[in-house]
Amino acid sequence: MHINGKIQASNILNNKIGLDAAGVKQSYQELLTEMSQQKQKAGTLNTAIDNFIKTTHNYWSGLFHCYEIEDFPRTNNDLEHAFGMLRHHQRRCTGRKVAPSSLVIRGSVKLACAIATKLHSFTASDLAQVDIHTWLELRSQLQKHHALPELNSIDFAETPRVT
Repeated sequence: MHINGKIQASNILNNKIGLDAAGVKQSYQELLTEMSQQKQKAGTLNTAIDNFIKTTHNYWSGLFHCYEIEDFPRTNNDLEHAFGMLRHHQRRCTGRKVAPSSLVIRGSVKLACAIATKLHSFTASDLAQVDIHTWLELRSQLQKHHALPELNSIDFAETPRVT
């Protein structure tokens, strides 16, 4: 039952049948209920089933968000692939072997752009529909972050003199 339950859990989370978030959540809950009811038949594996159910419930609140947003990375490997794709594009665009420092400051914007352009080709008219106030607010936040490295360059090695 334990190994079969893990396989069933994997199949539900892979969601090849295309359920929405509520459907995946319901199917998974039904599996956990069934596993809980059948664990006495698992013999020595019943503690492993308890651990599996407990761990699942610990992550429950964040487990199904990826099914609410189309093409949202479902696993850490998928998310790492998105970051790798961004690094690859940065290397291709800049010619550098290492990520530019701007990636630290503007990484959230660049990552979102890299993922969005992979999913959809944008036209000039698509880009013209951007809300200017939202763009100005984001630009202001990026300018604040850009100023932070200057603070780090101040030399605090010497003790200031008090007069």
